Amino acid sequence: MSKKKIRSKFNADVLGRDNFKCKLCGRWDVKLDAHHITNRNEFENGGYIKSNGISLCDDGENGCHFKVEKFYFSDGIINDLDNQYHPNNLYKLIDSSFEKAKGDDLKLAPACGHTD
Repeated sequence: MSKKKIRSKFNADVLGRDNFKCKLCGRWDVKLDAHHITNRNEFENGGYIKSNGISLCDDGENGCHFKVEKFYFSDGIINDLDNQYHPNNLYKLIDSSFEKAKGDDLKLAPACGHTD
């Protein structure tokens, strides 16, 4: 499967599962992003599985996607386990976990790869 098809399937699977609403704030009236909870480069086959994806609104600095990214690039990811933007809490919102996502990723064909 081509990278474009893999990404398209990931987006459709994640957004569909989340009823085309942001899982953090519930917005549906702005652009949504199928966000990788854990960086796809940490997965053997790219992490393009819905157990590693969450729908987030993408409305610039007001959007949840921006806020999650800002949290990821701070030291909060290590120190603030209770923060709603922490990966563990994002996984809980979709009834998943890092371990589940890792296992699901291993079921993907190696041809999926994770190079961009």
